[in-house]
Amino acid sequence: MKRTVIVLVALLGLLVGADFAAAAFAEHTVSRKSAEQLGLSDDPAVTIHGFPFTTQALSGEYDRISLSADGVPVQDLQDVSIDAELHDVTAPLSDLTAGDVSDVVIDRLNGRVTLKESDIARVAPLTNIDDLRIEPSSKGYVRHGADGSGADSGSGGQNGAAGDGTDTDDTTAGIRLSGKADIAGERIEIFTFAMIELDGTTIRIDPRRVQFGNDRETTVVPEAVQEKLLPQFEADINAGQMPFTVTPTAISVASGSITLHGEAEDVRFTG
Repeated sequence: MKRTVIVLVALLGLLVGADFAAAAFAEHTVSRKSAEQLGLSDDPAVTIHGFPFTTQALSGEYDRISLSADGVPVQDLQDVSIDAELHDVTAPLSDLTAGDVSDVVIDRLNGRVTLKESDIARVAPLTNIDDLRIEPSSKGYVRHGADGSGADSGSGGQNGAAGDGTDTDDTTAGIRLSGKADIAGERIEIFTFAMIELDGTTIRIDPRRVQFGNDRETTVVPEAVQEKLLPQFEADINAGQMPFTVTPTAISVASGSITLHGEAEDVRFTG
């Protein structure tokens, strides 16, 4: 009886090992083909979820596949992150083993492209601002400030309708950009509240208001000075291609980054 148990455990171990090996081979194939499809110099990380892998492979149906790549260069940007969640993927086993993904179909796909603040600082004229930092702000605060219907402090607010009550447009968001700049011979901490708008895969930064100071205390900037400073924060940023040519439909701001979001259905792996 003991010997039988040992044999069964050994066989189970071999089967699990074979399952992981098969999954690794399929992930490598998908990774290599994804790099070609997305025009990446390095293969992205790919994870085929679900266990056992073998049952999914034999049926040619996969519940979820995750794909991610960091350090992707896009024009002035050098560290763009790309993520994609592929749901209900149909991929015949014979095609995967042959390295052929032409018949792979993705029922539903969620894609994201994330730009980091250190990378955004490379885009002119934001290059004039040292130590550029990004934080979310509510649309209401950007448009109206503390005296209007936006009641938050300008940092950490939600990107949706906070402060407006009616604005549910996912293609725009509020943002606070801050950094140091030389103004009239002095090194000054500067805060700019702006709206960002999604135009295809381009992010447009539309600055609305400038303040001097820090997180604890700010100074109101005269209108004439604002007119001279606001253009230093006005920029168009090309975020590059979304995964599998998905059209971006939403934009969001987090601490230190901006992310484009997109969804698509019935997508062919080869585009």
